[in-house]
Amino acid sequence: MKPSEYLQYDATGLADLVRRGDVTQDEVVEAAIGRAEALNPRLNAICLPQYDSARQQPAGNGPLAGVPMLVKDLGQEQAGEPCTMGSQGFRDRIMTQDSEYVRRARDAGLVFLGRTATPEFGLKAVTESRLWGPTRNPWNTELTPGGSSGGSGAAVAAGIVPVAGANDGGGSIRIPAAYNGLVGLKPSRGRIPWGPETGESWLGAAENHVVTRTVRDTAALLDALAGPAVGDPFRIERPDLPWKDIASLSPGRLRIGMFTRSPYGGDVHPDCVAAVQEAARMLESLGHVIEEAEPAVDGQDLARCYLGIYFGEVSAFVQQALEGGADRDDFELDTRVLAMLGRSFPLPDYVRMRQRWNDFARATGGFFGRHDLYLCPTTAQPPARIGELDMPPAMKLLSTLLVKVRAGAVLHRTGMVDQLAMESLARTPFTQLANLTGTPAISVPVCWSPQGLPVGVQFGAAHGGEGLLLQLAAQLEEASPWYGRYESLWEASEDR
Repeated sequence: MKPSEYLQYDATGLADLVRRGDVTQDEVVEAAIGRAEALNPRLNAICLPQYDSARQQPAGNGPLAGVPMLVKDLGQEQAGEPCTMGSQGFRDRIMTQDSEYVRRARDAGLVFLGRTATPEFGLKAVTESRLWGPTRNPWNTELTPGGSSGGSGAAVAAGIVPVAGANDGGGSIRIPAAYNGLVGLKPSRGRIPWGPETGESWLGAAENHVVTRTVRDTAALLDALAGPAVGDPFRIERPDLPWKDIASLSPGRLRIGMFTRSPYGGDVHPDCVAAVQEAARMLESLGHVIEEAEPAVDGQDLARCYLGIYFGEVSAFVQQALEGGADRDDFELDTRVLAMLGRSFPLPDYVRMRQRWNDFARATGGFFGRHDLYLCPTTAQPPARIGELDMPPAMKLLSTLLVKVRAGAVLHRTGMVDQLAMESLARTPFTQLANLTGTPAISVPVCWSPQGLPVGVQFGAAHGGEGLLLQLAAQLEEASPWYGRYESLWEASEDR
């Protein structure tokens, strides 16, 4: 299979070719490996290649048989393979069993080419770790592909694979989708299982899925991956039709609430505002009703509650690694600061913050009683330059001292943690609402900036509303096709 032929097809198209016998799985896999070997040295998207095992993986008979896939090196465990979570503290950890996610992907016939880079513990909206180094955006390699599923986003946009595993605890599917020009759906809470290693990841804030180049691939992977597993805390009923079929249906005439103001009060880049406005015009031309409206949620309260859970999860990750033989110096300074804040966070405050999620969910539910969807930017700012968000030297010195003297309780009392919450989420303030409420949201690449960079817009729906999101995304994909954008990117990469 020629590289140019491989790039013409999404996952659904490649599966059709294999099913018809026009190409073999081996030919498709070799084309993907060739592309990975050519591009990964520049992008650093794949941290743990599995090319030899991909060549040896038996041909399957599932709906996506023969299609190459990458899985994220966080929460998508493979038996006998490392799962480092981007941390030196877990660099020697070998998993003893497949996650349900990996098992279902394999049953669908997908072929694993390797694992994609993530920041340490998936904690950042950039993919730059001390363990693996920075991952770069294929549209401009001086920029980040976002995080924490940045390796997956870069690999799919670059044409290495048509689909890659991703997960999202605060925007980590949707942010890389926005920065790489991809489709990124965060499903409803409980839609795709995390087990058996994990029950509800991040207390239910995080969800597994993928990033893709087409809406039909996102729907097809939801069909393959969704559904409860043994021991899951609750189940969501599947629709009567496959999501791939649902996505092809008309969404009807929708009432959509639009907002571009940051819920945390920070600046929103003009390109991000313009993308939402352009999407709104497109939607109105398709017959939908657009009006200024947003969920009645206190943004600063939302940020505090999100960061509170963040602190607790990080401290638990660090403790797990320490119990497994890691040293405290194995963790990045940012991570050690967050772990310190988690260890010093009063338990009643932590529980109260988790209880506040109910208030956000009720307010959002009220919004969806009046509107079918919301439309907003996926991010507030374009992708940062590689290294731009590194901790400044003076802050490193201060943070090292604070960790040494274990000053977490002092920081909580002085209000510095609230300031940290606002600053850390300022570039990506639009994604956490869906995580804390458990509602589905999707980023789609309908707009590009004057500099030629993709600018994602986000739609959110009520719990269980993935079908409506897929229908609207497919309608936009048909009205303003974006696949040709990748072709121009790939041609440019071949010229370099």
